[in-house]
Amino acid sequence: MRDAEPKMAWEATRRGIAEAMADIDGALPGSVVVRHMRCGKSSCACKADPPTLHGPYIQWTRTVDGKTVTKLLTEDQLTRYQPWFDNARRLKELTAMLQIASVHAVERHEGWTTPAKDD
Repeated sequence: MRDAEPKMAWEATRRGIAEAMADIDGALPGSVVVRHMRCGKSSCACKADPPTLHGPYIQWTRTVDGKTVTKLLTEDQLTRYQPWFDNARRLKELTAMLQIASVHAVERHEGWTTPAKDD
C-alpha cells in the first residue's frame, strides 16, 4: 500500500520531533548579550588608549506585552539559566521542523507540488 508509506514516514518524523520537545525542561525567551561599555567621565580609564571598559554586563532582553524588557544577570545566573536559553532556541528549531514536515505531509496527501525556489 503506497499511501501508507508517506503516512508512516510522517508519523515517525512527528514522533521524533515530539519526543525531542518532551525532553525540554524549561525555556527562556529572548536574547542574552554580554557588553563592555564606556561611561561618561572624561577622566575614566575607559577613555584611555587602549581603553579599560566597564563590565561585563550580561543583559537578558525579551518582549513582554509588546514592550522590550531587559534584566541584568550575574555570571552565576547566566550559568544557571543558559540551558534554558539554549532550550528556547532548540524549541524554535523543532517547531520549524514540525511545520516543514507538516507542509510536506499536506502536499503529499493533496498531490500538490512544492513551488521551485528561484536560483
